[in-house]
Amino acid sequence: MGDTLEFNEIYQEVKGSWNDGRLRFSKQSVVYKNSKTGKVDSISASDINQATWRRVCLGHGIKLGTSTGNVYKYDGFRDTDFERISEFFKANYKLELTEKDMCVKGWNWGTAKFSGPLLSFDVNDNAAFEIPLSNVSQCATGKNEVTLEFHQNDDTEVSLMEVRFYVPPSQTDERQDPVEAFAENVLTKADVIQATGDAVCIFKELQCLTPRGRYDIRIYPTFLHLHGKTFDYKIPYTTVLRLFLLPHKDQRQMFFVISLDPPIKQGQTRYHFLILLFSKEENITLTLNMSEEDVERRFEGKLSKNMSGSLYEMVSRVMKALVNRKITVPGNFQGHSGAQCITCSYKASSGLLYPLERGFIYVHKPPVHLRFEEISCVNFILLFYFQGMKGKIDEYSDSDEDQHDAYLERMKAEGKIREEGNDSDESDGGSDESFNPGEEDDDIAEEYDSNASASDSSEDGDDSEDDGAKKKKPVKKPKVVKEKKERKPRKEKKQKDTGGPKRPMSAYMLWLNSSRERIKSENPGISITEISKKAGEMWRQLGKDEKEEWDTKAGEAKRQYDIAKKEYKESGGSQHKESKKSAGKKDEKKRKPAGGDKDKERGGGGGGGANDSFKSREFIPTSESSSDSDHKSKSKKSKRSKSKKVKKYTSLK
Repeated sequence: MGDTLEFNEIYQEVKGSWNDGRLRFSKQSVVYKNSKTGKVDSISASDINQATWRRVCLGHGIKLGTSTGNVYKYDGFRDTDFERISEFFKANYKLELTEKDMCVKGWNWGTAKFSGPLLSFDVNDNAAFEIPLSNVSQCATGKNEVTLEFHQNDDTEVSLMEVRFYVPPSQTDERQDPVEAFAENVLTKADVIQATGDAVCIFKELQCLTPRGRYDIRIYPTFLHLHGKTFDYKIPYTTVLRLFLLPHKDQRQMFFVISLDPPIKQGQTRYHFLILLFSKEENITLTLNMSEEDVERRFEGKLSKNMSGSLYEMVSRVMKALVNRKITVPGNFQGHSGAQCITCSYKASSGLLYPLERGFIYVHKPPVHLRFEEISCVNFILLFYFQGMKGKIDEYSDSDEDQHDAYLERMKAEGKIREEGNDSDESDGGSDESFNPGEEDDDIAEEYDSNASASDSSEDGDDSEDDGAKKKKPVKKPKVVKEKKERKPRKEKKQKDTGGPKRPMSAYMLWLNSSRERIKSENPGISITEISKKAGEMWRQLGKDEKEEWDTKAGEAKRQYDIAKKEYKESGGSQHKESKKSAGKKDEKKRKPAGGDKDKERGGGGGGGANDSFKSREFIPTSESSSDSDHKSKSKKSKRSKSKKVKKYTSLK
């Protein structure tokens, strides 16, 4: 057997959630690395005094107990791993790996046992469930009842808020209340943050970027207290993941970043990073609220009772000593401006990106920390922005053709057409004295008479004094009409045929539908997005023979689809039926106004003066009826010009 044992895809239980990672057993320690956060937990081999093997929801698991009272749970092992781990523990840790079953009866009455930092609820000497008392945030008592409230974990979809225990009254010892005794056992090990005693030191009115505002930071031995005008935050040192000290681009300010896991929260907002902004010129003299002997014994020379220097140096030095984590600073990177960061933007906000030795960090809105092992690919995009002025266009143009603007020429041409159309409307809309009969006769001959020359000759005899004006303006007539004719109607959107056969699925989708349940069973608790990622990886790892099977199924589905689609088209399809219905409705609409016009013509609908000039359709000659139908087809002209032309036409007749 080797000196180490390593296991991948092992889950660690943290406040009700399972964190994926890698577990390694060595002779000196047990090390677990979280795949998501990169946090490393190390347990010294000499501190382990208990090891239990048990069957859990994710296969098999190990519960390790230490001499300091901490309990660590790791799940995701296979049944065959028991012998290897048991032999390793005997050879290196001198410890027996015992097997213990869990109670699965589902009973809600039993015995509550306090064993160090754990509250175990046993049924028939088998544990039904265990509660780490460090997860308890509040303990309240009532009549024969104890209520436990828990710290919430944002990584879980469903969280346990509270548990209530019914404690029956004691039959033997009446001097001690069993409810109070139960609550005292809980509070001795619970993680209830209380500001007891004096703070080690206090920093007044520090500028905080996230959460935004100015806060008084009070440093206690076990937690950090942010006191603001509106909100207060208590941050245990155990939740501090990393510390960063980053110089601002202007070289006059410093960022001090505290990474938190789990984050602090205010309502629905979560703050995974605490960012403080300091000025390099601000100095402070600090005195710790401890004796020199206590300072020396607790911090081992890292801090002294009296210290002075820059404010950011004092805060970072105190935090490093209390949290017992190193401070990460930028590496040897230097940008073109001489700064150790790059100005960039994330989504809609601008910020600074700092290349570090093992990752990147972006500040400040929102703060983002990326480790190199999380990065799968890097894309470089070179963008050019051109901003030109009108006076400098000639410097970059090669020829006169480059200056031609097709859109501008088109807009000018349309403007001229509109002006000419307005001029013709004004000439038509004037009084009868300004009316030009020669010009109107040309339009009428063009619209109503098949022989335009005959109408011209008849009109020349009546209005000879306007011949000069008529000859000067022959070009205006066809322009407006021609431009209007050139406008094409809008294309109707093609409606989707919902009654046709559905398209066949690809080979990958067929494989995914058959493998989805298997992926869920092999990865309990996996989300929908993770299923897609996992399925994509599994599909890429399939061999050619396995993929060929699904390609054959997809080809067969495609052939069936082609046959069904052909039969559907031959039968006419739903669109063909709808088009017939719509065509029938249009024909009915066209018939209705025709009948109405006939009724109006037969009824007369007016006085005797109107009936004198009226001619019904059956008394109009063939040439007149054809011209009348042509007149109705050209309905784009204005109503006023239309009425004048009809009057002029009837007077000519």
